[in-house]
Amino acid sequence: MSVWTSLNEIPFRIDWVDVGGWRTRVFEAGTGPALVLLHGTGGHLEAFSRNIRALAEHYRVIAYDMPGQGYTTFAREDLEIDTYVEHLRGLLTALGVEQAHLCGESLGGWIAIKFAVRHPDLVDSMVLNTPGGTMATPEVMERIRSLSQAAADDPSDERVRSRLEWLMADNRSVTDELVEIRQAIYARPGFAESMKHVLCLQNPEIRARNLVTDETLAAVAAPTLVVWTSDDPSGPAAAGEAMAQRIPRGEYTLIDGAGHWPQWEQQAKYDQVMIDFLGSNRHSVSVQ
Repeated sequence: MSVWTSLNEIPFRIDWVDVGGWRTRVFEAGTGPALVLLHGTGGHLEAFSRNIRALAEHYRVIAYDMPGQGYTTFAREDLEIDTYVEHLRGLLTALGVEQAHLCGESLGGWIAIKFAVRHPDLVDSMVLNTPGGTMATPEVMERIRSLSQAAADDPSDERVRSRLEWLMADNRSVTDELVEIRQAIYARPGFAESMKHVLCLQNPEIRARNLVTDETLAAVAAPTLVVWTSDDPSGPAAAGEAMAQRIPRGEYTLIDGAGHWPQWEQQAKYDQVMIDFLGSNRHSVSVQ
């Protein structure tokens, strides 16, 4: 299913919102409690496009391009986690959201955890989708850095496809449309330099001061579901299970037949997991 086919039965809008000087691309669909979707490193809001139709039946779905990525303003200095956290805080204020469910994939999960600890009153519940931030595996960090920067420096079909294939359990999950979407972003003048600042978190020293520690996880007050997969390239399923055990109200689930993007490769399973978990923790009402 193409991105547009998956969205053609629901009303939605895409706009740019100024958040602390970041001209931020924001997608919205649906009504009800706010559900914010956060993509991964070098990503863009289309990473969740297959899930929006199902989620928008229950929630005001908000997906956005993070600072330095997608069609949001390019970064001119290194982006550490605090910058993303405060940007998300500003985005919620700009959109009139008083409390939200958060769903973060990879880097997005890392940001969601830190945000939930800093702003517990703003987070209803969280789904952490193969989240980053707890590990610093040199081989994985170098793989992310090299594939991402190569694709940004030369957004050819081959290099962009290689970066996307790293995310998947099955290379056939990388559609021509997805490659084209990412090529258009990566080919924008200035994006390659911005990517260098996004990838600073793959630097061991910078990563160390941004890591999610056991103490961080213990401080998460919101009900939290950790989603891991059978074929995640960033780490073993045991890592996700351990995260859930360290979060006071944490739960864990494993999705088979997916890599780093279960929301894309196993869309129906993932949607049901999201709806079931969020529904059991649905009590907030955001300002529309």
